Amino acid sequence: MPRTPVYIICSPRPQIGKTLIARQLSEFLRLQRGDVLAFDVNLREPSLVDYLPRLTETAEIDDTYGKMALMDRLIVDDGLAKVIDLGYHAFDEFFGMIAEIGFIKEAARSNVAPVVLFVADSDRVSTRGYHTVRAMLPPGALVTVDNEYVLRGDLPETFMHSRVIRIAVLPAFLKSYIERLTFSFTNYLRTEKDTSTELHQWIRSNYFSFREIEQRLAQQRE
Repeated sequence: MPRTPVYIICSPRPQIGKTLIARQLSEFLRLQRGDVLAFDVNLREPSLVDYLPRLTETAEIDDTYGKMALMDRLIVDDGLAKVIDLGYHAFDEFFGMIAEIGFIKEAARSNVAPVVLFVADSDRVSTRGYHTVRAMLPPGALVTVDNEYVLRGDLPETFMHSRVIRIAVLPAFLKSYIERLTFSFTNYLRTEKDTSTELHQWIRSNYFSFREIEQRLAQQRE
């Protein structure tokens, strides 16, 4: 049976592009699979629920009830892809919770496939967070995101122990354009007739990276 994916987009650092990636991934999964459920664990506004209110629920992990409510939704093998936009403030609490309850082993028993997209940065906090996450995940479950808007140079070697996807820098005017709450990546691909535009190519490149992750998950099922 196909495994139910749970994508966790995270970093212990703020303002690093997590919500942008979560938006793109959620739209891609809806296009690819027909549906997706996203969870917004974020303090900043605008956040994922503001961009994709029909696909997103807010989640809190400040207490035991909130943690168990979220975990109960993630551990279900219902074939519905899940996406978590994990705010930096909740990074330690979330992965501490995962370790405490044995989420990774339970996910394997429940035919659920967690995939962590870790957005890299060059500081010590990011390096430490990356190694913490890498130590608790099975091989292939960790993907490094090289957001070139954050890393204006080569990806530090620390983050090369996992698969890497790269998000290219957009010009400032295009970045402002996609940050509008009404903007949809998929709708842009469908309506923009000129496929040579920089934004069209940027979205297609990112969707291709997400498709490769999905294909790897499919290969693991065989």
